[in-house]
Amino acid sequence: MAEEGAGVPRPATNPFDEELRRTAFQKKAVSRLGAAEVLELAIAFFNERGYRAGHTGRPNQVFVMGKREGILPRVTGEISARGDVGRPGVTLVTLDAAGERLGPLMGEFYQHLRAVSRRPA
Repeated sequence: MAEEGAGVPRPATNPFDEELRRTAFQKKAVSRLGAAEVLELAIAFFNERGYRAGHTGRPNQVFVMGKREGILPRVTGEISARGDVGRPGVTLVTLDAAGERLGPLMGEFYQHLRAVSRRPA
């Protein structure tokens, strides 16, 4: 198998895969809020903006689901939170989404989470 970039053309990809790659938002954040607080904040944030959001079957994880965006027939995202990572009182939040509107909106949630985390108690 030849290495990419060695003069070998890149194989054609599925348009859905290309759209997912183009609109993806993946980031990790640290918050002073508890894991449950982060997840409830996420559910409220996305429900207010027209997406379905709720707890998954896994602990400390939330799904975000939306309708058609661009060529994607449905968009999804997920947020997970792990409490007491590194030091007590620190929550590691993993954000993952794709979609023409959902990707940038997940970025807005990231900024919102950072702003909320900085407020004094």
